[in-house]
Amino acid sequence: MSGITDFYQALHWANKLRADLFKCKHVGYLVLLALAATLAVGMLLFLIDTNIHSPLDGIWSAWVTMTHVGYGDVVPASFLGRLLAAALILLGLVLFSLFTALVSVTLIGRNTEVLVGLPSKNASDTHSLQGGHELILDELAQLQLRMEVLQKILLNNAGYTQTTSPTIGESIKESV
Repeated sequence: MSGITDFYQALHWANKLRADLFKCKHVGYLVLLALAATLAVGMLLFLIDTNIHSPLDGIWSAWVTMTHVGYGDVVPASFLGRLLAAALILLGLVLFSLFTALVSVTLIGRNTEVLVGLPSKNASDTHSLQGGHELILDELAQLQLRMEVLQKILLNNAGYTQTTSPTIGESIKESV
């Protein structure tokens, strides 16, 4: 029974992702750009290449080339046709990269409401940069105290008394 509920939850998640993606105007622009490039390059392939026999063959060849499927049933034979197909391959890489980025932004944007309640690190970072010198000195003083305590513990375990061995802090004060 849990397999069915998992499947239902996966479908629900995919449906919410689809809805979020369609809310984004950029996805529509990207799809429109891909369709326009496919139609334009397909028509150009039909006009300049003798191996492309119809406009639909040109559009099919452009789509298959841009999506990197590469069936090979309709391929350009002329130099200009191959050059245009090479440019379409690069455009396909760019468009798929942009689509992947849009999906990533959509997925990350869906979880921003979780991050709203967390304290911002920017204010503390700004404070630490402004008062960095004082914070470093305070941290060094705390480390010095810890080292003195540890040195006292070690000296007491070894049988030394306070008069025979100064602490690190006392040694520093004496040298200054």
